[in-house]
Amino acid sequence: MRTDIFARLDREPEPPKIEIPRMSRTRLALFGGTLAFYLAIVVAVLISSWLVIIDWKVMLFRPYQQWPELHAFLDYFVVLGQRGPTAVMVAAWLGWRSWRQHTVRPLLVLGASLLLLNATVGAVKLGLGRLGPHYATRIGSPELFAGGDIFPSGHTANAVVTWGILAYLATTPRARRYLSALSAVVALGVGLTTVYLGTHWLTDVLLGWAAGLLILLALPWCETLIGRTETIILSLRDQLLSRRLPMPSLPVASGGPRPAIYPQRLPSEDGGEPVRHPVGAAGAARLPGGGRSTVSGTGAPAGQGAAGTASAAGTSGSTATARLTQTRPHTVARSQHAPHASHTPAPAGTRRPPRSRPVAGG
Repeated sequence: MRTDIFARLDREPEPPKIEIPRMSRTRLALFGGTLAFYLAIVVAVLISSWLVIIDWKVMLFRPYQQWPELHAFLDYFVVLGQRGPTAVMVAAWLGWRSWRQHTVRPLLVLGASLLLLNATVGAVKLGLGRLGPHYATRIGSPELFAGGDIFPSGHTANAVVTWGILAYLATTPRARRYLSALSAVVALGVGLTTVYLGTHWLTDVLLGWAAGLLILLALPWCETLIGRTETIILSLRDQLLSRRLPMPSLPVASGGPRPAIYPQRLPSEDGGEPVRHPVGAAGAARLPGGGRSTVSGTGAPAGQGAAGTASAAGTSGSTATARLTQTRPHTVARSQHAPHASHTPAPAGTRRPPRSRPVAGG
């Protein structure tokens, strides 16, 4: 068993089956109820109902002046509802899960939810154009169609969606329960913090909670498109990897065919055509007379100025192999033949090998 720290970084095997949420009757009923609540809040603000009066009472109460000791902490806590920091944190965690589970679905679900959030919440913000509490002009007015962009609360809706995605993508019922409670606490706290800081009306927060919950409840309708997108992305990844990875080299089995031997060109000393000596893997070169010379550590053939040692091996008819030690480099011409065993070696210092002579008395 591996005990090093990198053992924990190994990707876990692909889960046998990742449960994908479906649009069940319960979820459909929750979606319909949340949508009705969403529309009721919008209508109540449009007609300046008692909810608008509550908005003004809370704003004039000024919670940030009643409990100033909470201001420093809540200034940092409200960051959990900002789109940029929360998207980066959650995307990092889901990217790690995608790598370990061999899938890109978590990242695609996060991207689809953020796209729906920007489209729906942004459209309502710009369409209603409500001003915030700090920019209100008339007491008791809903401050609609005045060029604002705070209705519904983007911080609140983003907190519901971003942290709720963790519960939506949970793979076990226990993890789903814990993550649902955690995301609900964070979303509730972020919404009330914006009311405390005076950046949103209370009805902004109510509509933000409803807007974020609607996106989470509608995500199963996007699962088919998410699955098709994942298939396309994985197929493109496989194509790119197949083009970039080199072809694996096959090992040569023992006793099988050897790699091709490329000839080595050695220049002829008399200015003639260079002589080709095939060089094998072991560094041995065949001489024109049928002999065999070895290549020294410097890469030059050996064959002159050394004493040969021969050893007989095998039965009758086997040939002796001479191992020659090189003293200085030389070349061998095409027209020369290997020296006979009875010939006298050339004097030391000469560059040309001895020429063959007829044996007397032959």
